[in-house]
Amino acid sequence: MKSPHSPYLSSPLLIAIFIGFTGPNSPAAIWEVPGRSATRIQTAIDHAEAGDTVLVRPGVYRESVRLKPGITLRSLGNDAPGKLGLLRAESTVIDGTSLPPDAPGVRMAAGAVLDGFTVANFGRYDDARWRHHHATSGNEQSHDHIGVPGNAGILVQGVDCTLKNNIVHHIGRSGIGIEGAPGKNCSPLVVANFCYRNMGGGIGSMKGSTAVISNNVCFENFYAGIGHDNASPTVVSNLCYANIRAGIGVSEGASPLVRSNLCHSNRRAGIGIRTGANTRPTVEFNDCRDNQMAGIGVEEEAGPTLRANRCYRNGLTGIGLREHASASILQNECFENGQSGIGLSDNSSATVRGNHLHHNQASGIGFAKCVKGTALIENNRLIDNAMVAAGVNPGWT
Repeated sequence: MKSPHSPYLSSPLLIAIFIGFTGPNSPAAIWEVPGRSATRIQTAIDHAEAGDTVLVRPGVYRESVRLKPGITLRSLGNDAPGKLGLLRAESTVIDGTSLPPDAPGVRMAAGAVLDGFTVANFGRYDDARWRHHHATSGNEQSHDHIGVPGNAGILVQGVDCTLKNNIVHHIGRSGIGIEGAPGKNCSPLVVANFCYRNMGGGIGSMKGSTAVISNNVCFENFYAGIGHDNASPTVVSNLCYANIRAGIGVSEGASPLVRSNLCHSNRRAGIGIRTGANTRPTVEFNDCRDNQMAGIGVEEEAGPTLRANRCYRNGLTGIGLREHASASILQNECFENGQSGIGLSDNSSATVRGNHLHHNQASGIGFAKCVKGTALIENNRLIDNAMVAAGVNPGWT
C-alpha cells in the first residue's frame, strides 16, 4: 500500500515514484512537481490516482493540462494574499504563450479540484480589438453566443468538479467555460477565482449546466463578466466590473438565480438580460451602480423577475425594458440614475410593484412612446425626481 504519511518530496525532478503497492483502501499520495525543473505537471497527473494530490511549486509551466477523475491539483503554499488573488496562485502559472493558438488550457475531470493557479495566454488575445470595442462600449460587437468555438482557459464539460482560487487572464475565448453534456450532470463549484482581460466572458455558463458560481471577481472581459446561454446556475456574491458588455449577462433561454452580486462600472448594463421569452432568471438583492447604460437592462422578449435590487448612478435607467421584454419589477430601489428610475419602451410589459424610485434625473417611472405597451403600476414611492414622478407617452395601457 502507499505510504500512510505521504510526505512532501523535495527532489529537483518530478517525483513519479510509485509509493508502494496500491489497493482499494490505499491512502492518498502526494506527488510534487518542483518549479525549478522542466518537469511537466501533466506527467504527475498521469501517474496519480483518484484521491491523490499533485502539488506544484512556484514557476511557469508551458503546457496544456488535462486532469483525471478525483485528482486534486494544487499550488504549493498557504493562503497568504497576493496583489490580486492568493500569492501561491500568482506565483504558479500554467502558460500557453509558446503553444499553438488552438491548444487547450486546463480541462477538468469528474471530482477533480483545481486550486490556486494562474492560467494565461491560451488562444489569441487581441489587445487592439479589445481596446476598440471597449472604446465603443461593445456597440460594434457581433451578437455571438456564449460558447462559440474556441478553447476556454479552464474548461468544465459535463462533469462535477471544483475550481477555486485561480487567476485566469488573456485567454482567446472565455476565461472559465462551463458546458453541460447530454445525460451528464454538470454542477461544478466555481469559487474565489479572478477572471480578467479574456476575449470571451470571464466565466461562461452554457448548455444546461447548473454550476454554483460564488465570490469570483470578473473584470475587463470582452463580453460579460459572467455570461449565461441556456444554463441555470446559482450566481451569488460575485464582483463584476469594467467589462465591455454587462457585468452579468443572461441570454438564450438561461434561467439562473442571480443574487447579491455587485456589478459596477461596466460599459453597458450592470446585469443584461435578453433573447427569448424562455430567458427567465430571478435577479434579486444585487447592487448595480455606475454602469454606462442601465443598472439592469432587459430586452428581446426576455421575462425576468427583478426583486429587491439597488440600481443607482447608472448612465441611463436604473431598470430598463425594451424590445417586447416582460418583467416583474418588485421592491427595487432605483436612484440618482441619468434618466428614469424605471424605464419602459418598445412595446414592453411589466408589473411594477413596491419600488422606491427617487432622485433620478428625469422621472421615477418613464414610459417611452410605443405602439402598444402594458403595465401594472402599484404601491410604488416616487419621490424627488427631477422632472415628473411618472411620465406616460402615447401607446401605453
